[in-house]
Amino acid sequence: MTWALILFLIGLIGFILNRKNVILMLVSIEIMLLSITLIILINSIAFNDNLGQLFALFIIALAGAESAIGLSILVVFYKLTGAISLTNNVNSATSNTIQNNDNSSNY
Repeated sequence: MTWALILFLIGLIGFILNRKNVILMLVSIEIMLLSITLIILINSIAFNDNLGQLFALFIIALAGAESAIGLSILVVFYKLTGAISLTNNVNSATSNTIQNNDNSSNY
């Protein structure tokens, strides 16, 4: 149980400290979800409850879907801005859109 709590704290600290890198934020969320799953599995085995194990499988499927959607959003964000960093990307996204519109009128 202490390993799961340590993993959750590592994920929480990683999420708080890495606000500029989207990939590290997603990994930190995954670590937190998997640590919660580990706590549910430990309690499920301790109380001999199969519903907890089913719920842990649901959380793992949810974490996989969250990763797939998050990474697909990240790919689209990278195509729009040309960078993964979250600092000053609003200005670069606007300038990229303006440059793309200027270039399309030349053809």
